[in-house]
Formats: sequence, structure tokens, C-alpha cells
Amino acid sequence: MTFEPVLLEKVWGGRRLASLGKDLPDGVRVGESWEITDMDATSASGAGGGAARSVIADGVVAGRTLRDAIGLLGDDLVGPGSVERFPLLIKYLDAREHLSVQVHPSPAFAAAHPDAHLKTEAWHIVEADAGSVLYLGLRQGVTHEDLRAALTSRASIEPLLRAVPATPGHTHVLPSGLVHALGAGVLVAEVQTPSDTTFRVYDWTAEYNRPERELHVDESLACMDVPAPPPPGMLAAGATRAVVGQTEYFTIEGVRGPLAGAPLAPEDGRCRVVMVTRGRATLATPGSAHAYSAGTTVLVPACLAGSSTIDLDDDDAALVVAPEGLD
Repeated sequence: MTFEPVLLEKVWGGRRLASLGKDLPDGVRVGESWEITDMDATSASGAGGGAARSVIADGVVAGRTLRDAIGLLGDDLVGPGSVERFPLLIKYLDAREHLSVQVHPSPAFAAAHPDAHLKTEAWHIVEADAGSVLYLGLRQGVTHEDLRAALTSRASIEPLLRAVPATPGHTHVLPSGLVHALGAGVLVAEVQTPSDTTFRVYDWTAEYNRPERELHVDESLACMDVPAPPPPGMLAAGATRAVVGQTEYFTIEGVRGPLAGAPLAPEDGRCRVVMVTRGRATLATPGSAHAYSAGTTVLVPACLAGSSTIDLDDDDAALVVAPEGLD
């Protein structure tokens, strides 16, 4: 099952998503391609405030929404637990410029503010320009008071942030409550919980001559309770598959060729999302096989995932994502 991508114009976006097969509108800086989404509402400063529901692009239910399919197929589509909406949001992001420095609600903040929603996410680096970085947490020794003082004086906060190289093939888990920013020149596949509640700390207005957008300094400082994320996940030299990201909400497995007729997933009753990040992948279910090119995201229903296989040639790569906590 594939879906029509939801393309979002962003001030920091570019044209790189065309290399992943996205049909970009002329003259538009596209920053995000929402590959799979099933949200009743979005943030006004994120995706505009309305609902965001993926439309199925192929098969007998083409033109229907993912929510429709869940209603029709229930546990056979997603997995156990009578899920009413899809539990993940799957995206590609193209950062032509730095994204805003931001924080998503921490568990404690979300518990005290019903309108704020947790957002734990992971970035898999698909492409990165030489010298590009990710901003993940504050530098050692930097306090919230240091950050507030820099923001109050309208000084750049870049020296206060922990910068790590953006390395293609690395996967970074970003828990809720981590201050972070995607750096310029990086294209990522993103897996996250279905929320776009974002508190901006700093928006690089001076650096890029951007129009000013709303900042949420007090909310950000109240949420900022994660000092540093775990180290990145990656495939070891010579390995063809391994878990590269793990949270209580999802597991991400990296796979690369050569693979021929390899089982897609164990018989665990859960669906799988396959993001083809390089080359092409062939997915086979009992009675059918389909080849998908880079940039295609496929939802393999729970009732088929355990009996499906994946083929990848030497230069091909993909992510296989499983939702967690469905029982």
C-alpha cells in the first residue's frame, strides 16, 4: 500500500526531494514530504492546523484515506490493539537552510498541558553536504540560564548547541524534551509519533534574513529536560540489516543489499513501513511482487508482513519500521 505524499512549503526547504521522485510545484521551497499521516489536527505553525490524512495511491482502495482502510481492515492492517488511527508519522525532510532550534513537549509538560502532544522522533541521514551538522542538545556545561541570557540579548545561540556531523547512513533518535535543529544541507527520513507540536527557541532570522516567526522561549525551557540523545545507530561494515533506532513507540531496522528473498519481518502480528532510501527494493507477498524506487514509502499490512520478503541489490538501502506498544 502506497500513498500520495503531502508536500509542505517551508522557508528552510529546497528542491532536493525531487531526487526522491517527488513532483514538486514550480518555484516552491518544499521542506517536507509527509509519506504516511493520519492526524485529526495539526499545529497551525506546522502543517496549518487542519487534519492531515494520507490518501491511498494504489490498489482496490485507491482514493480512500488511511483512516478509511483502518476502519475496514482493523487489526489486519496495523496490528493488535484496535487502533483507530495510524500510530506513526513518516516523512522526508529537505533542509536547504537550518531548521529552527526547537523542543517538543516533554512527558511532564504534556501531562500538565492537554493541548501539547509528545513528539519523539528519529532522523535517518539519507544525504548530507560536506561539513553539514545536526544540532542535538546543549554543549556540556551550558545551562538553561545561559540559553535564556543569549536569547534575551538576541545573540546567536549556535555556540551553545552541541553540533554533530551529519553522516549518511546514521540514524539519530531524538526523544521529546531534546533541544535540536536539523542543519542546512541535510536530507533525512523521519519517523515520529503523530504530533507536530513544536516550541521554537531560535529561528536564524539574522543568519538567513528570514521574516520573524513566533518563538516559545518559556515553553521550550520548561520542556528542555534531555541533556543529550543516545549515540547514532548504523549498520556495521559488511552487515546487511540491524536495528538502528529503538524507542517505546517504534523500532527502525536498517537494511541494505545484497539481500535476496530475505524475510521482511518476523511473524509478530504488526505492520511494517518500508522506506526505500537508495536504489530500489522489491517486496514480495504471497502471490505478488512489486519493485519500488528510492523515495517510495510502502505500508505492508500486519496480515502480510510476516510472510513477505525483500530483495535489495548491492547499492540499495531501505528502512523497515515497526510500531511499538500496540497491545
